[in-house]
Amino acid sequence: MSKYWLAVVSRDHVQRGVELGIAQANHGKRAPVERMQPGDGFVYYSPRTGMREGEVLKAFTALGIIADQPVWQAEDQGGCFRPWRRAVDYDRSAEQVPIDSLRGELDLTSTPNWGIVLRRGLVELTAHDFAAISRAMVGE
Repeated sequence: MSKYWLAVVSRDHVQRGVELGIAQANHGKRAPVERMQPGDGFVYYSPRTGMREGEVLKAFTALGIIADQPVWQAEDQGGCFRPWRRAVDYDRSAEQVPIDSLRGELDLTSTPNWGIVLRRGLVELTAHDFAAISRAMVGE
């Protein structure tokens, strides 16, 4: 049975992840990407354009399916940051969609103070929410 995941990441980092065909969550920690399994749905939500800076965005910014490849740790790029990653088959036709345009129909946003849940960095979505977000992003 597939699961559906929402990771909270700045749009700048999302764009790099889509370019590389990878997903990271919670600043490259292993456990979040290990919870994802091949065939799971995946969506990025970006509160801002940059990490702790940039314009406020509050939008879904990428959509894909977790690929059938194992989790791996990125090679050191001249520093000590070696994030854990997972391959993702991104839908390149997906367009950015503001969360406010879907708030009334998502389970995620149906409770007061729903934004606090996003602070976890990786949130499991309902099948309903993933379908609604997918329709909005790719028009299907």
